[in-house]
Amino acid sequence: MNARTRFLITAAFLCHLLVAPKLVTSQLRADVPATADAASTGIPVESESQEVSIKAIEQEKQGSIYKLKGQVEIDYGTYVLRADAMEYNSDTGQVKADGHIVLDGGPGDEHVEASRAEYNIHTEVGRFENVRGSAGLRVKNRRMLLTSSSPFLFSGKTVEKTGPNRYVVFHGTITTCREPRPKWEFAAGKVTVEAGGYATIYNSVFRVEGIPVLYLPWVTYPVEREMRKSGFLMPHIGHSSIKGTILGDSYYWAISRSMDVTFGADYYSRRGWAPQFEFRTRPNEKSFLDLSLFSVFDRGIGTPPVKQGGEDVKLNGETTYRGYRAVVDADYLSSYVFRLAFYDVFAQAVNSEVKSQAFLSKTTNGFSYNAAAERYQNFESTTAGDAISILHTPEFDVSSAERKIAKSPLYWSFQGSLDGLSRSDPTFSTAPLLGRFDFRPSLTLPMIFRGWSLRPELAEEEAFYTQQLDPNSTFGVASSHAVNRQALETSVELRPPAVERVFERQWWGRKWKHVVEPRITYNYVTGVNNFGHILRFDDRDVLSDTNEVEYAVVNRIYAKRVGAMDGCTAESQENEVNDNSTTNDDESLVNFPKRGAASRNADAWRNPAQECSGEPTVREVITWELAQKYFLDPTFGGALVPGRRNVFTTTADLTGIAFLMSPRHLSPLVSHLRVQTTARTDAEWDLDYDFTSSKINASTALVNYRFGNFTVGGGHAMLLVPGETAVQNAIPGPSRFNQFRLLLAYGGTNKKGFSGAANVGFDANLNFLQYAALQTAYNWDCCGLNVEYRRFALGSVRNENQYRFTFALTNIGAIGNLKREERLF
Repeated sequence: MNARTRFLITAAFLCHLLVAPKLVTSQLRADVPATADAASTGIPVESESQEVSIKAIEQEKQGSIYKLKGQVEIDYGTYVLRADAMEYNSDTGQVKADGHIVLDGGPGDEHVEASRAEYNIHTEVGRFENVRGSAGLRVKNRRMLLTSSSPFLFSGKTVEKTGPNRYVVFHGTITTCREPRPKWEFAAGKVTVEAGGYATIYNSVFRVEGIPVLYLPWVTYPVEREMRKSGFLMPHIGHSSIKGTILGDSYYWAISRSMDVTFGADYYSRRGWAPQFEFRTRPNEKSFLDLSLFSVFDRGIGTPPVKQGGEDVKLNGETTYRGYRAVVDADYLSSYVFRLAFYDVFAQAVNSEVKSQAFLSKTTNGFSYNAAAERYQNFESTTAGDAISILHTPEFDVSSAERKIAKSPLYWSFQGSLDGLSRSDPTFSTAPLLGRFDFRPSLTLPMIFRGWSLRPELAEEEAFYTQQLDPNSTFGVASSHAVNRQALETSVELRPPAVERVFERQWWGRKWKHVVEPRITYNYVTGVNNFGHILRFDDRDVLSDTNEVEYAVVNRIYAKRVGAMDGCTAESQENEVNDNSTTNDDESLVNFPKRGAASRNADAWRNPAQECSGEPTVREVITWELAQKYFLDPTFGGALVPGRRNVFTTTADLTGIAFLMSPRHLSPLVSHLRVQTTARTDAEWDLDYDFTSSKINASTALVNYRFGNFTVGGGHAMLLVPGETAVQNAIPGPSRFNQFRLLLAYGGTNKKGFSGAANVGFDANLNFLQYAALQTAYNWDCCGLNVEYRRFALGSVRNENQYRFTFALTNIGAIGNLKREERLF
């Protein structure tokens, strides 16, 4: 090898050293000062408390001091600290950082960005300047993933980390909106943040689009959904034409992990105070108890003032213990006028019934034991005292399932009860407490042969009352003479085999199947010769003699679709399955629980891949049942009173309309039709057609259809009381009506952007609008605004225009008086 060749090889080797892996000063001896470039991989550094790894493009180490420059990164514990330049003391853990500082990690997924910082990685105490940060969020591939049910973002001129998981922000803001221009924020002089706990905001100004709206001296924010803390809730604000300006607030008291109380009041400038109270407890997963109060101390309206105030108390609870089940569902309403005047949901406002029930039950070895107390109240009008009250207390019931008698084909069962009863109305009343004993044993012989089902049954009933009704008086009088009712019941039910056909030809991408299920039942009851002397408390007291045949047929049409489920296209399935992670975009959907928890409910976390699995689906598209009775005894053993609406057990089992005004053989034809072609379509129509009078006694129709973001719904309810005719300009009675409901909606609760809905209720008999509501909403990524106009026209009791709104903040709460349960969507 000549000299020239040796020179070239030596030069190449020396040049190659310039691009060799760089030296790492942390591997040098501590007492040897050195300056070099750091390796691109993390280097472990000894520490008394934890393992620390550092990375940097340039490092300089003098004793325990590291001077780092260029893409500096220190990993310690569950945290990562990054900056352009750092000075790190491995003995004390003190860090001085400058330029593009980022602190990530911790149990609450904290993320802090700053321009300058002094921080100790051992004590986790330090100071950051010009800060932007977040908690409960993690950035991955430029997408924000939620790791907390209540994530938030904050910024501040100075942030001090005073310990593990605790920050103090000075002269900063906190929000759940995307920065740099959040839709809303709390600007505060001081904010303390406990990762995994609460954010407490002091002397804050609530701003919307940078405009100051409200000053709040103290606000707490739950960082985790499970965390609850006592405090005042967001205020209620609204306006009504009869209530005036509405202002109110409530206080939430977290008594324990399983118990809380909310109490507060609204002030109606034209009516007075409206106190409210709610107590909730969940001792265990099988028990709960809720107690609520809504009341109004009404100053009155009109001249002279007419007071419509009152109170409504509700108690709901349930528990189970060693096979026993206890339930209470109690409601106390002081007056019907109060409900009409002050309830803001139309269906609740016009409901004239008040029901209360409490029972204790146990079922064992096929026997059921029950102890109960019940109270039923029905307000006949808005006049004070015009109500029917029926009381069942105490009430003891025992019954058994059907049991086989030895090796015979016969089965036996029984029902028995012992009740304390009372009934009163403006013109009639019984004793404060009378007794009723009822016992009904039965014997059945079920038989099945080649698809045919035959079920004969024989039963005997004994009912004893300590009082009876004197039917000869004008309004009826309860006398103190006991009465005994006896009845012998016989029935035979015949069900032929179902007739079905599968159509091989497909329509609309589906295979179709038609099933016809006929049945015929013969009922004979005899022995009830004192029907007019029996007091009426419930359905047990309207048993009468009868000799009848009931015939019915059910048509079912099924559709089987092979491929994607209804509502799932191939594109939607692919998009949903490939987007299983929850991003910040997903969390822009605003759906706020009552006290500022997560913005999503459990249904929002369902796996879309399971819902759009593409497996074959079968849907019962059409169900149509027709039923009618033929009465061989048109007088029902003499129980029927001509010229008056009669209700017997046999008629109530068929339809809720009292159609018996005179002796007749044929009942109305009762039709129940339901159509559900897809998950987005639902229609029902219930109809009673009377062949005797050739008219429709009752009709109820409901239709709902959803396509895209649009929803169309409607309903119609019509009743013609037997004995009346549908003539023009007829004066409507309390049981005769013709009403329409219509709903139009676009969007929904969780939709970003604009949503709107309108709902109206129209009385065709009285030719006026009973109820109307118009609601609009706009949802941003972190908040939503709902505005609603609602009108009530309930006769002389209430003629009201309401203007309500809610401004909802993600994971914080809502300002306004439009409650979630009262919204149209």
